[in-house]
Amino acid sequence: MTDHHQPTTGPDAPPTAKQQRYLRQLAMQRGVTFTIPATRAQASRAIDQLRRRRREPISDRRREIRAVQDELATGRGDSARVQDRELTGYGSTATWKEVRS
Repeated sequence: MTDHHQPTTGPDAPPTAKQQRYLRQLAMQRGVTFTIPATRAQASRAIDQLRRRRREPISDRRREIRAVQDELATGRGDSARVQDRELTGYGSTATWKEVRS
């Protein structure tokens, strides 16, 4: 019979909250993203990789955050926004229909 319980210790156990916090902190400092690790061993390797990277200057991070905030405030990038339309019909005869509120 297989054991469906995840181990609580060892490298196959899920990453600790402390590892996850440290990963987020390192990623912010380095200006990179990361894939959420599934195990403690993966989290440890990701931490080691991020520690070897050079820190991004804080002025660059602030500039990037400010640029994103400005774009959100001015409505740039709204083409990805949910629109008030729905699809009617089936297959190749499907068409867009305006939704009236």
